[in-house]
Amino acid sequence: MIVDGSEHYLAVTLPSREHPSYGEVLGLLKRHGFLPEPSNGKWWLRDRHKTLSFLAEHGERLRGEFGARFTPNFEKNTSKLIQAEVACSASEVPGGYEVTLGLKAGAASEAEIRSALAAGRGYVEAAGQVVLLDSDRIRRLGEAQRSLTGQGGGVATRRAHRIAAVRAAEVESIIEKLSPGFQPPATWRTRSASLRSLSALRPAPVPADLDGRLRTYQRLGTAWLWHLYASELAGILADEMGLGKTVQALAFLAALKRAQGQNATPSLVVCPASLLENWRREAAAFAPELRTEVHHGGNRASGANAFDGLDLVLTSYGTLVRDAELFASRAFQCVISDEAQHIKNRRSQNARALRSVPARGRFALTGTPLENSLDDLRSLFDFLLPGYLDRPPEGLRTADRAWADERLRAQAAPYILRRTKVAVAPELPEKLEQTIWCEMGPAQAALYRRIQEGAEQEIIDLEASGAGEARLRLAVLTQLLRLRQACCDPRLVPGPAAGETPPGPYADSAKLEALRELLAEAADGSHRVLVFSQFASLLALVREDLSTQGIPCAYLDGSMPLRARQAEVDRFQSGADVPVFLLSLKAGGAGLNLTAADTVVHFDPWWNPAVEAQATDRAHRIGQRRVVTSYRLIAAGTVEEKVLGLQEAKRGLLAGVFEASDAAAARLSLADLKALM
Repeated sequence: MIVDGSEHYLAVTLPSREHPSYGEVLGLLKRHGFLPEPSNGKWWLRDRHKTLSFLAEHGERLRGEFGARFTPNFEKNTSKLIQAEVACSASEVPGGYEVTLGLKAGAASEAEIRSALAAGRGYVEAAGQVVLLDSDRIRRLGEAQRSLTGQGGGVATRRAHRIAAVRAAEVESIIEKLSPGFQPPATWRTRSASLRSLSALRPAPVPADLDGRLRTYQRLGTAWLWHLYASELAGILADEMGLGKTVQALAFLAALKRAQGQNATPSLVVCPASLLENWRREAAAFAPELRTEVHHGGNRASGANAFDGLDLVLTSYGTLVRDAELFASRAFQCVISDEAQHIKNRRSQNARALRSVPARGRFALTGTPLENSLDDLRSLFDFLLPGYLDRPPEGLRTADRAWADERLRAQAAPYILRRTKVAVAPELPEKLEQTIWCEMGPAQAALYRRIQEGAEQEIIDLEASGAGEARLRLAVLTQLLRLRQACCDPRLVPGPAAGETPPGPYADSAKLEALRELLAEAADGSHRVLVFSQFASLLALVREDLSTQGIPCAYLDGSMPLRARQAEVDRFQSGADVPVFLLSLKAGGAGLNLTAADTVVHFDPWWNPAVEAQATDRAHRIGQRRVVTSYRLIAAGTVEEKVLGLQEAKRGLLAGVFEASDAAAARLSLADLKALM
């Protein structure tokens, strides 16, 4: 493609018809009024206004995308044409920076530029020069200004933005695309450079003994935490389960103590009660120099000097709520929220109590920073960096909601560190996943159909009576629970229907029969098995059956005291004489190291795939030397099969957070729930 002409006309010679861009270029010229001249085979545009507008809108595209060659005659005739550029500057102010972002169009004044933009004219003339206003560049300038302010309002030729220091990395990514020569202040560069490149991080001053036990990616994670703390920032360590988030946090806390000496203020770790013993043991093993105390149960301190002389205080979310005044009365060096999905609801007591704790540094540890929607992420940042993430107004249009969600991802991305086993720990053996479809027998299938038909009729009757959404939602959830119970074992279903099931140890349960076969096969291969279920009553049935067969098993559910839970974990881990471990999904799905097992069975599916993945990773983690096989038992043609489809939607949502991608937010709405029935 060859372009000749001046600011008054254009003459374009098209590429050959075989060229892949021929059709697209021809269509472009026709849309802008070019006409062919058979005598010379060129396409002509003879109008100064149209010529300048075309060059402003498509000149850069012709050079870049289409590889057009501009003749020397054209270059000579258009030497007075220049492109408007994005001008950006930044200066440090108290609490952050002032960024000025606008359009520089030669000698043209702001009023002249605004007039041209308002008129839709692609150029402006001033001081003997013609300045082309590239529409794509102006569009991107408008998007950048909107991202900085969080509001629309069109393109401003010059606008000053006051931004908090915490936004340095995010804003630099926005500006770079518009103004590659942007030179921020030195403190800005220090804050953002390491966040955008882990290789630029300086090592944390971790004690030598502990540093020697860390893997390379764990040193980087510790350095990342250290950098954020030193820069008065915060973040979420969201490594995949099994990669040692606890160890990295302890290494950071040990570095903090080493840097501050014996008079350091204590730090606080808040976690589920079931993980307190894990944290205590890990601290003793990896960072014995930390003077650590568990504040829980009967061992709860009180008074203004409660935590004097300590380096690390461990407590549960429940205890934090009960002793909120105590924890709010003194400042901590750092507060770490472990399994931070426990504060995903910003209005919950857990979230409010955690936000009230004064601390210089704040971090969250969770492999699932988002479970239901992007509001989960906002709640985490309300704790980590209060005021950083704006809450979009109610009633946004779909397009505006999508823009707000994408902006949230861009803002959150620099403060989330996510590594996967495949990327950083290739020495881990493979994890295999398999779904076992279970066909229900006649009696179980008939029971399922009766419950389903009754559920549909109940919802129809409620809707006909004008019941509100809250009542409908409760009814749907209740019926879904019964359907899920019927999929597992008819004996779980309450009421007369349960009495209609056949007698016997498995009462016509297809899934329990499948589990029995799996356990028998595992025993033949000397495999050790974790069995997860949401229903403790189901685990009790399985335990009873194993007992009649003489098969030892360990057992853990949410009703057990902490000491008993740890005893069961130790019993399973310490010897091969206990081949099966039965665990409730919520009580045993996080924080436990169960590498003695190499087979995982999910008896019933949960709508959030991240929760199931966490449970599987009790076995598939550092220290595992065998291939881990994970089985899911699914009753075919039932609500469980529909749950698998919902899991796919949740995977996309999680990917959107970890990769700052375009995944859309999702909720379990009433319509979603009714679709499962």
